[in-house]
Amino acid sequence: MNFKPFSIGSITISKPLLQAPLDGWTNEPFRRITRELGAPVSVTEFINGLDVVHKTPNLPQRIAFDESERPIIFQLFDDDPQRLIDSACILEARCHPDAFDINMGCSARQVANRGAGAGLLRHPEKIETIISGIRAKVSVPVTAKIRLGWDDDSINYLEVGKIVEDCGAAMITLHARTRKQEYSGHADWSAIAAMKVSLHIPVVGNGDVVTVADAERMINETGCDAVMVGRAMLRNPWIFAGYDFEEVPMDLFRDTCRKHLRYNMEYYGEQWGCVTFRKFAKRYLSRLEVSREDMLKLMTTDDPASFCGYFDALLNGETL
Repeated sequence: MNFKPFSIGSITISKPLLQAPLDGWTNEPFRRITRELGAPVSVTEFINGLDVVHKTPNLPQRIAFDESERPIIFQLFDDDPQRLIDSACILEARCHPDAFDINMGCSARQVANRGAGAGLLRHPEKIETIISGIRAKVSVPVTAKIRLGWDDDSINYLEVGKIVEDCGAAMITLHARTRKQEYSGHADWSAIAAMKVSLHIPVVGNGDVVTVADAERMINETGCDAVMVGRAMLRNPWIFAGYDFEEVPMDLFRDTCRKHLRYNMEYYGEQWGCVTFRKFAKRYLSRLEVSREDMLKLMTTDDPASFCGYFDALLNGETL
């Protein structure tokens, strides 16, 4: 793998795999797991500028992080440039993150159709205002995550990349699909290669990386500076330790699963911690031969003690 460590301001990227920010998934407990397994930096779920400015009740939980996660990057999204600038200023003063990443790639309709996330790709002038405005107001690096464009008729990632670089961003991540594609079809890795050639700042590739070999191939084929792993890490956070899902040693597999559940319960409380862990448990247990009946029993229990007992038994290969 042709990987060379690089820096995002004071953040040293010492490993080729970065943890993607995924809304509803990359909360504090999961980020701690990825860091313990070797991810070089934490990136939050996206933080809505509206929530920051209006101090909504769910904001504290979305911006909370453990000091062991540093360096940590806060990812922000909004359709309003000034609100994004104000949000970055508020969060820097309150939380002191190590960098900000601007979400210009989320394809969810409720985000993109309001003009945020990938919706910003349709307004390059807003992107210029956002990146330059935040850079002028905060003392930490600013990065961006983008897509190829809105659809096949509006591919503008090279234009956007140039704007992002010229406005002072320290890194850019390209998810090599359009907004219209969402997660369908294949990511166009040739676009990652083209962006790497066209820019001087670090370029991180994203899209269709499921295995360690995929990551190596992306770096070798595109010349990108690192790879950002998205949906694949939800089942296999061990990819940051260099393992494909089926290759994770069973002792490490069981230990990590139990630790993740414990972190979740400590963070959310026993009841909600078990409920919010179900989606991870289902993915983890896909490695084992768990019957449909046993999986249903695990997923439907409301009792934290029963959930923990069932999960532990299934990890040990027992039936319920």
